Amino acid sequence: MTVESGSRATVAAGAAADDKRPRTERGRRTLRKLLDASAEEFGEKGFHEASVSSITRRAGVALGTFYTYFDSKDALFRALVADMSDNVKSSARAAMKDDMGALEIEHAALGAFLEFAREHKEIYRIIDEAEFVDPASYRTHYETIAQRIQARLVSGSDKGEFRDGLGEIEAWAIMGMNVFVGLRYAVWEAGTDASGTDEIAQTVNRLLAQGIARTD
Repeated sequence: MTVESGSRATVAAGAAADDKRPRTERGRRTLRKLLDASAEEFGEKGFHEASVSSITRRAGVALGTFYTYFDSKDALFRALVADMSDNVKSSARAAMKDDMGALEIEHAALGAFLEFAREHKEIYRIIDEAEFVDPASYRTHYETIAQRIQARLVSGSDKGEFRDGLGEIEAWAIMGMNVFVGLRYAVWEAGTDASGTDEIAQTVNRLLAQGIARTD
């Protein structure tokens, strides 16, 4: 998993414990290498089979360097879950434009997630494992996403584009739909390309706009 430098690298720096956050650009690059390598390692082998030594080899850094940033494999895993969650958020935000309507925003957010999941299929295995490796991170990941969706629904209602009364339940329902659509079409469907993911996002967006009940 390769993530752009700059703002994302700054966020990644915050993924380590406060006393281990890198203070230099070189340190932030090294941390980025460790997070990217751990995504590959955990994604391929799972948490229990993954090893710190293998992660550092993938990252191209010395074993001792690992402990400059993390106290343990568990700490790295927690940081990786937080980092992935933030990358999903950053991808969605980058796809949204100020002049978009409420439904357009949901289309853009889902499209960005599908594209992210298509490029980083390991996210599903890593987040699923977090339920058992670090339940707090697992819950925070989904609660944070649901809160963002809920905020968008409320904003859409305030603008008169969505009906009134939308809230937490609807946000969790939309998130659940998005997660499983991503699993089916971004992870399992290896041949889906960017145009395909956009078409899928449009279909889901139409479901949000029209529902499934006949109105004639």
